[in-house]
Amino acid sequence: MPPIVSIVGKSKSGKTTLIEGLIPELKSRGYRVATIKHARRELAFDKPDKDSWRHIQAGSEATATASSGQIVLIKPATQDVGLDDIARLFGEDYDIILAEGFKQSNTPKIEAHRKEVGPPLSSLRKLIAIATDEPLETKTRQFSLQDIKGLADLLEKGFIKPQRERTSIYVNNSPISLSAFPKEIITNTLIAMVSSLKGIENIKSLEIFLRKEQKP
Repeated sequence: MPPIVSIVGKSKSGKTTLIEGLIPELKSRGYRVATIKHARRELAFDKPDKDSWRHIQAGSEATATASSGQIVLIKPATQDVGLDDIARLFGEDYDIILAEGFKQSNTPKIEAHRKEVGPPLSSLRKLIAIATDEPLETKTRQFSLQDIKGLADLLEKGFIKPQRERTSIYVNNSPISLSAFPKEIITNTLIAMVSSLKGIENIKSLEIFLRKEQKP
């Protein structure tokens, strides 16, 4: 899975503005960026009497509406979905995923802070930096809210470059953590097997899916 970094902060702290700055900066460096936004209210993409709503009501597990310029995927969820589960819907073809919100998640976080909205958030897990408009008494690394290049450097060196080449494995929909040795063995084995197939030349990415029938 691509690395995920959450941009967190209080309301009106500048989270969206920070992401709006980071996206073009990272793209100018040649990276592919995806984003996830946490919404407090129920989403309204799928309205009653629309075709997609009728598909879901009929029992479809997921439906997509496609136009010439975009695709909207609607996938009903019976409970709160974790950030990793949402990110998996994107696939692997991104260098980083920036999430807005999700302060309770276990992902690394950058907090956006403005003096006018009050003190920074407390008890955040995996806080790697604070983008702020005032100096703070904290050991956490601080950046100016306008220092987009500095924050992009942090993301590039700490998350993007170390994971540009990666092998992701999921068993029963759960990600499996791989240390360097088994990752190297699995990667080399898969590449060797697929390279032997007719018509395969330059392998840039590889996707394999396996589903076994459940025996009664």
